[in-house]
Amino acid sequence: MDKPRVLCVVGPTACGKTRMGVLLARRFNGEVVSVDSMQIYRGMTIGTAAPTAREMEGVPHHMVAVADPAESWSVARFAAEADKCVRDILSRGKLPVLVGGTGLYLDAVIFGRSFAAGSAGGAVRERLQVRLAQEGPEALLARLQEVDPEAAQKLHPADHKRILRALEVYEETGRTITEHDRESKSLPRKYDPLYIGLAFQDRADMRALIDRRVDAMVEAGLADEVRSLLASGVPRAATAFQAIGYKELLAYLDGACTLTEAAEEIKLRSRQYAKRQLTWLRRNRDIHWILWEKERDFARALQIVTEILTASGLQ
Repeated sequence: MDKPRVLCVVGPTACGKTRMGVLLARRFNGEVVSVDSMQIYRGMTIGTAAPTAREMEGVPHHMVAVADPAESWSVARFAAEADKCVRDILSRGKLPVLVGGTGLYLDAVIFGRSFAAGSAGGAVRERLQVRLAQEGPEALLARLQEVDPEAAQKLHPADHKRILRALEVYEETGRTITEHDRESKSLPRKYDPLYIGLAFQDRADMRALIDRRVDAMVEAGLADEVRSLLASGVPRAATAFQAIGYKELLAYLDGACTLTEAAEEIKLRSRQYAKRQLTWLRRNRDIHWILWEKERDFARALQIVTEILTASGLQ
């Protein structure tokens, strides 16, 4: 039985995925599903570059501003909710256009991967967190080395979140997270994806655009957005505040740096993130890449992608 077709628009930050997704959804009777780990949070439009109503141009967008920023969504929860959106779009005879740069989340949706049990905030997690506070991460990492040496070898003692997660899975299920992930990754794809990748021919052009976008975010009131989140009661330890742009602005609001210094740090972190995104995406040989010159020519890109989709039978 043929798997349902979906279109994926991927690429590093600031490469034009949002605009391309809207153009393709309009051309091919589709709806957009955002695959971004931070755009799910409400009240974070500026810093996450979430599409505005104007940018959506009437195209329905899913998985944008659906979560309270005080919540912490796992990739498992995201994949489950995004999959509901994809199936709903398909049921109405439309094309799901998955848009975003969070590679792990996109893979989770495309492959329909399940995830090991474990619930942050549960009794097991609470007990492990107490042990972490009392004995330190080295003790927990040593325990993980005993039960799941493959996972332990990949983790640094400072990576408290993943150490806790790996031990939580083992104690709740009796099986290691390595075993579960290996089985999950061997599963066939749930959907038949056609990948369109956007990137710059010259990395310097990408870095320059990232810098300009950060300046625009600051000018648009990113600091006020962070103030508003704090005022609404979002705790500083929330996952939402770990997003690039937000933790740097927290430092500025605390008086630890100037606004200019915070902006420069955001630019640096954004450029580093874009590099990591490209590294992840380059491993996928199924991506049809469109490489921008100095400027992003969306009309030309739409023509190229239309030809690719027509040739693939996706029209």
